[in-house]
Amino acid sequence: MNFLVVGPGAMGCLFSSRLKKAGHDVTLLDYKRERADLINDKGITVEGVTGEYHAAVPTVTGKISRTPDVVLVCVKSNQTHTVCEGLKTWLGRKARVVTLQNGLGNLEIMEKAFGKDQVLGGVTAQGATLLEPGHIRHAGQGETIIGPQGPPEDPVAKIASAFNKAGFETRTVDNVNDLIWGKLIINVGINALTAITRLKNGRLPEIEGTRTVMDQAVKEAVAVACKKGIELPYPHPIGRVHEVCRATAGNIASMLQDVLKEKPTEIQQINGVVVRLGARLNVPTPANEILVDLVKTLEESYEKRIRS
Repeated sequence: MNFLVVGPGAMGCLFSSRLKKAGHDVTLLDYKRERADLINDKGITVEGVTGEYHAAVPTVTGKISRTPDVVLVCVKSNQTHTVCEGLKTWLGRKARVVTLQNGLGNLEIMEKAFGKDQVLGGVTAQGATLLEPGHIRHAGQGETIIGPQGPPEDPVAKIASAFNKAGFETRTVDNVNDLIWGKLIINVGINALTAITRLKNGRLPEIEGTRTVMDQAVKEAVAVACKKGIELPYPHPIGRVHEVCRATAGNIASMLQDVLKEKPTEIQQINGVVVRLGARLNVPTPANEILVDLVKTLEESYEKRIRS
């Protein structure tokens, strides 16, 4: 298949390199010419749980020469609208646009830009850390799920097959919204706390203070989900979040990576969504409100920090 992977961050580099090594035609789309030139010159290097390997992935900064079969969007949630507005000016109607991003709202933005029939949603439990441009650490593996699944001859089945052949355990489902909420609640419990404390995932449930805040934030998110009629893909949300922390103990969560690099975070698309929906549905969300305020404070004070 012909893939266009949008965004040369950790997940974009992971998926593009593995798909390329599996024999697919892959192009990586960036918006920074200097970084694109660097990746074209040096390729992508991956280290970590699946070993060390290298892949030469062509990287561009504009429209590609032919319409891809699949566009895999791997940018931060706060960049989704801008990316979609650019893509829709030239992307053909036959291309499927896939999101495995964090947070809520990405699927809706893409459906508005391209139409519901052209867009696939999903989640992935793959974990990766960007060490430098074109160089990542594959920190953990887990299942990838996309949908709606459609009939056997539908392109979504081919996409899932391509992911599986590239080493990503993948399956399809009809209802991806509940799965996206399931991932959101895990991110609600983990991401903001790592950004604030600078702890790796595994430490959060081990320390009483972070465990208490994490559990409360998760309870609030679950209450909002229940009020919306969401059926979560696991029976015990707090236990599931603790389990993910342990399974990804050495991982540096994406929001912590952003804070360490003094970049904008996805706080509004994760904990912020819980706060906004909670206000609309009359569900109190005090823990999430505090987490949002603290992460926003970090973002707004990067240049004013006391440095050792």
